[in-house]
Amino acid sequence: MKFCPHCGGVLRTQRKADSLVQLCPKCGYQESVGKRNMSSSRRTEKTKMDQPMIVEHEGANPTSLPKTKVFCPKCGNNEAYWWMQQTRSADEATTRFFRCTKCGHVWREYD
Repeated sequence: MKFCPHCGGVLRTQRKADSLVQLCPKCGYQESVGKRNMSSSRRTEKTKMDQPMIVEHEGANPTSLPKTKVFCPKCGNNEAYWWMQQTRSADEATTRFFRCTKCGHVWREYD
């Protein structure tokens, strides 16, 4: 990625006749690009998701989350970490998630 020396806009690469130029869409600045100076790559991934994905940083410490008194359906413990996340459309209530402090079981509660 290269920026315009005049206005700071992002230069876009375009083909003009038999050459490549980088053109600023803001101010019109353009410069010629040699083939040796260019490289291009594109990577796309499409994923169909049925459930929202919760991504945690490896080694994340759940103890930084707030705790509440709630019954764990898996082990019967009465304390869990909790957090809220928007899992449905924006006009619906957020979903509250719990993680048992004893067994690590995760479950959700809808309002």
